[in-house]
Amino acid sequence: MAKGEKMDFLMQKTVELGVNKIIPIMTERCVVKLSGDKLIKRTKHWQKIAIGACEQLGRSVIPEVVSPIDLDEFLQQPTVNGFVLHHRSEQTLLDVAVVNKATILIGPEGGLGEAEIAQATKSVYQSLLLGSRVLRTETASLVAIANMQLLWGS
Repeated sequence: MAKGEKMDFLMQKTVELGVNKIIPIMTERCVVKLSGDKLIKRTKHWQKIAIGACEQLGRSVIPEVVSPIDLDEFLQQPTVNGFVLHHRSEQTLLDVAVVNKATILIGPEGGLGEAEIAQATKSVYQSLLLGSRVLRTETASLVAIANMQLLWGS
């Protein structure tokens, strides 16, 4: 999860890029702490942004915006072609077989902790490097999706 308007921006842009499901994740370094009514309101707000983006694009399938969960709960869910972005990975998108569906785990501002990356890779997630630069959460998300679409198709 990104803080404030960054998360709103991410919701809008990821919908524009064609994602089907958005799951905000609370991690060790996550600055945003939501619970109770605030969590429900924020999730509804993000879903409205997704709906608005779909209306603007003429997209008929509205992506599901899931209420934020913690990393442990996220990693227990079934996944297809899971990737965890990690700036120290040696594997890039060029090293990965072409897939038509992927789940991307992207860290918060401050990144995922080493233990969290290890936990994800111990699960079914492949560590993935986007390039030589360390990117902000909102940038990494969009770069990952756009590059996957470029290399693998929409």
